[in-house]
Amino acid sequence: MHGDADVGRPLRRGPVAVDGGLSTQLTRMGQDVSGSLWTGRVLLHDPGAVTKAHAAFIAAGADIVITASYQVSRAGFRSAGLTEADADSALVASVTAARAATGASDRPVRLAASVGPYGAILHDGSEYRGNYGLTHRQLVDFHRARIDVLLAQAPDLLAIETIPDAREAEALMQVLDDAGGPPSWVTFSAVDGGHVCAGQSIEECAAIVAGSSAVIATGVNCTDPAFVAELLGRLAAATDLPLVAYPNAGGDWDPTSGEWHGDSLDDGTWEFSSAVLEEWRAAGAVAIGGCCGTDERTIRQVSGWLARPGS
Repeated sequence: MHGDADVGRPLRRGPVAVDGGLSTQLTRMGQDVSGSLWTGRVLLHDPGAVTKAHAAFIAAGADIVITASYQVSRAGFRSAGLTEADADSALVASVTAARAATGASDRPVRLAASVGPYGAILHDGSEYRGNYGLTHRQLVDFHRARIDVLLAQAPDLLAIETIPDAREAEALMQVLDDAGGPPSWVTFSAVDGGHVCAGQSIEECAAIVAGSSAVIATGVNCTDPAFVAELLGRLAAATDLPLVAYPNAGGDWDPTSGEWHGDSLDDGTWEFSSAVLEEWRAAGAVAIGGCCGTDERTIRQVSGWLARPGS
């Protein structure tokens, strides 16, 4: 069973607020997200903390929350000395934790099940490079296993996110089509204003996802905010799908330390300015949030701007 077939309608009406960086929010709440399992580590040891993080984003005005399943996979859990059953249980727990928060809200909040790229399980920054050297079939098999488990939990939609490579997008589209077209958005990680991290153009990626009846929106996430307006403009010219933007706070990911360096949240004062938000909205974004380096403060600022007359 899939989520609400009309889940794409709010995106077409827009604008709505997406949540912020779950790992950042959990860290600010005192949780340890180090190691290869990342937020999946908190799912295993303190799922209630994940619910509290989702609830913080909802209280800040998020209309869509994204589960802690980004880093969870059977292969990744095996590499960490756990079992495939542990991975499947963590995928289920990610939806359960988010649903506890959305169910307690006094307004409708959509639940998006996160599907991160293959590179995320390598914990070496590969999600910002792509070009894994895997075959199409290997990528299909990897993603199908986790997507099947997530869909059994009936999320409202799948948030297929931080995809760095057009070839991985092609594999994911096959999985979605084979699964009967569950409503999904697909967002890419980009290296500049026109190309995803593996080097293909954002227009090529837009054409790939537009070919699937499952895809209800596309866009960019965990990308430097400086590139977002141009990327959205290129996407708007290439597809009529609603556009989603939830960039990171800038800076560079260091896979050795497992930390971001040089992001503009370092001094605790960073925010998406109204001018930047207006630029993204003008470029076509109907759903706006944040990724790594952003927390509930960012989403409160975004949702407040979206609530202004004329936004």
